Formats: sequence, C-alpha cells, structure tokens
Amino acid sequence: MGKPTGFLETERHDRDYEPVAERVKHWHEFVAKPSADEVRGQASRCMDCGIPFCHSGCPVNNLIPDWNDLVYQDDWQAAADRLHLTNNFPEITGRICPAPCEASCTLNLTDTPVTIKSIECEIADRAWDNGWVRSQLVARGTGKRIAVVGSGPAGLACAQQLARLGHSPTVFEKNDRIGGLLRYGIPDFKLEKKLIDRRVEQMQVEGVLFRTNIEVGVTVTVDRMLDDYHIVVLAGGAEIPRDLAVPGRELDGVHYAMDFLGQQNRRNAGDDEARAAPNGSTISAQGKHVVVIGGGDTGSDCIGTSIRQGAASVTQLEIMPEPPAREQKALSWPNWPLKLRTSSSHEEGAGREFAVLTQAFSGSDGKVEALRCARAKLEGGQVLPVEGSEFELKADLVLLAMGFTGPRRQCVVASSGVELDARGNVAADFGTYETSRERVFACGDMRRGQSLVVWAIREGRDCASAVDAFLRASDQERAAA
Repeated sequence: MGKPTGFLETERHDRDYEPVAERVKHWHEFVAKPSADEVRGQASRCMDCGIPFCHSGCPVNNLIPDWNDLVYQDDWQAAADRLHLTNNFPEITGRICPAPCEASCTLNLTDTPVTIKSIECEIADRAWDNGWVRSQLVARGTGKRIAVVGSGPAGLACAQQLARLGHSPTVFEKNDRIGGLLRYGIPDFKLEKKLIDRRVEQMQVEGVLFRTNIEVGVTVTVDRMLDDYHIVVLAGGAEIPRDLAVPGRELDGVHYAMDFLGQQNRRNAGDDEARAAPNGSTISAQGKHVVVIGGGDTGSDCIGTSIRQGAASVTQLEIMPEPPAREQKALSWPNWPLKLRTSSSHEEGAGREFAVLTQAFSGSDGKVEALRCARAKLEGGQVLPVEGSEFELKADLVLLAMGFTGPRRQCVVASSGVELDARGNVAADFGTYETSRERVFACGDMRRGQSLVVWAIREGRDCASAVDAFLRASDQERAAA
C-alpha cells in the first residue's frame, strides 16, 4: 500500500451528519461532504493486511484495497475506473449498503475499520462531478433482444451489462418510474432519486430501453414476451411483506411499511400517491403516535419518515432480545456480526423496545388505538410470551416492517410457469440463473429472497454473463448443425 503506517497515524473518522434539528425539516440527504484531504487520510488507513478480508465481505467483489490506494495517491479518476469495474452503481451502494466490507476489515478487530463505504461514495460522486462517468457503447450488436422484468438494482445491473455485451435489453416496470425498491422503498433523505435518473439516462445512451406502467403477467403474458424476445429475465424482487396475523389486524391505521414509504416518495416526486396505498388512502404520521414493528433497515426508514411527517411519538418494536453493543470478534470476524446498530433515524428521537411480542391490535370505530403486547422469551426455538408481562402501547399508526417472504406468486411468476423453491422463491441455480422454463432466467431477490442491494447488483451482473454465455452457446450449436 502507499502508506503502510497510515492506520497507525490516522484515526478512523466517518462522514458527519447535519444536526438533527435541521435535517428532520427536509427530505434531502444530510451527510456532510468531506474534503479530498480528509478522504485521502482515511484511505491511507487501508493496511497491507496480506489477505484482504473485505473482499469476502463485499458481494460485488469490489477491489477495495486497490481504489483505497489510488485515492491516497490522489489518482481519483483511476480509482473511479477501478470501482466501476465491479459495481454498476457505486454512488448508490456508497449511500445505502450496510457495508459488510467494513465488518470484514482487518482493522475491525479493534473496532476501527477503514471507512470503505464513505470512500466509495466520494469516489463515485467525484467521478460524476468531473465527467468521468461516460456511457460505454459497443461497435456492433448481437441482434439478441432480452426482456428484463423489474427495474430494481438487479434488473438495472443486468440490463446495463447486457447492453455492454452487445445485446438489446428492454426493462419492464409496473410502476410509472424506474428504480424499483431504490425508487419507492428507500426514503429520499437516504437516497435522492436524481441519482437513479442520471444512471437511467446513461443506460439509455448505451442502448437499454425502458417500458414503464407495464406489469408483466397482467398487461402482457410471459408467453407473448418469449415470442418477441430471445430471453426473459425475472428480476422483480421479493415483494410479499411479512404479515402479523393477530386480532385487530383489519383495523384502519395498520399498514405495511412499503405502502407508507412508497407513498411519501411519490409525494416528494409530485406523483399520484394513491398507487402506493390500499384503496387509495393517504397514510400520514402527522400528529400520531406511531409504532413500527420490525427492527431492520425498513423499520429505521419508517422512523425517519414518520419524524419528518411530524409524528407525536415513534416507537420501534423488535421481537428478538437486544443484541450486545459489541460483538465477540473471535467468534464473528470477518463475518457479519450480530450487534446493536443505531441508525441516523434512531438518533432523531425514536424509542426502541426489544423482546416484545405483539399479541393484538385494539381500537374503536374501526381505527387502531393501541397494541396489546407482552415481553418475549426464546424457548425451544420458539418466541413465547413471558407470563404476567402484558402491557399496552398507544398507537394511532402501526407500520409492519418485518421483512419479506418472497416474490408475488401471481402476475409474472404465475404467467411464467416457473418452479419455486422450498422458500417460495423462483428456483434457479446460482451461477446459471436458469429457471425450470427454457429461455427464462431469474436473479436478485426474486431468486435468492430478501437480501442486500449489493447482492442484487452482483446477481444482476452475473445473470447477464450467464445469459450471454447461453446465447453464444446456442448460436454455436446452430452453426454446428
């Protein structure tokens, strides 16, 4: 590395945030932009560790030590080129990825990992600011048309790679804007949508076509698409939210997190927010006591959104016990550890309760007013209520953020006729991405289940390579015949 002693001389310092009192007044990103010298100093901490375990932690196989060293050497353009070799959208992963690479960093053994995520984001932003990100055009096309169903990170990465291989991909999206989960599931204060828009523009120049307001399996059948396209790639994501089947679930005011988040994103964009909510109803946290059930990133996003909407209070419930503040490195490193994680949204004023089991919703006039809960315990592999620990929690709005159980069974999955695995995802082997139906491939959350954006990008890229290999092998077989 350029500075082998950097990690001894420079302390870890990550990006700063705008003060809470200011950032909750708007929907824009609130991360303070570091100076070039600050980023170079952090990049210098990347040590010559021999085995870069950050590589094993990064699903997209980012060449992390390489571009850290290039940043330290002040060669930002070369760093950007190296970053884009493995990642189609580093400005997005640099904002919303939970950074498993940092958990795998050798310096994480002392809780001071290199600020990989922040450095990645700064490289990508500087590449855009300086005009280093250009569309990659191919001289000759293959004449092969591929339909990519879904415009989330997996579908976009797959389509872009296919275009760069000379094929002609068309991305189909059931909503009125491109981006999938990036567009409608992640709040603007974490990911401003102009970042998606400029990538879409780049991809259009490269030859990717986009068709919105078309729901494959409803607007058009998969059979018809196979008549018009050589390959169909299913990249629709895992969209079935996990429900909470307890008494009172039918009360007004109990909503899925994605309905709530998607509606606010549409509202910010000036679009029709009724598409994101059942029966076209408006979901608002203004002046309400909000309870978010689910302790993951989606729950955290609900907290930040509720606070910005003017909630009277926000409480997050997690069914599992509170994890330790610090993991046991000898047991977990370099793998992703179980430990207490506090997001920027938590810091904005939410209460957190662990080991809580929601037993029922109660209310009057058809509207939710409270949750009946109990403390939870783990016993025999089951989560059980602690006898005598029952309590009630006031709630005018309840948001279910307990994850997703797989792709929607109707629409495109039913129309394609592909087989599902034991978990209800589209069955397709990792590496080949081929489904049980000829010429139909699957990647991303629709294939692997709910996962990270970096896994979606990785699968989209790999699926494009698999499709390319399949088409070339088919051409060779026909030529031999």
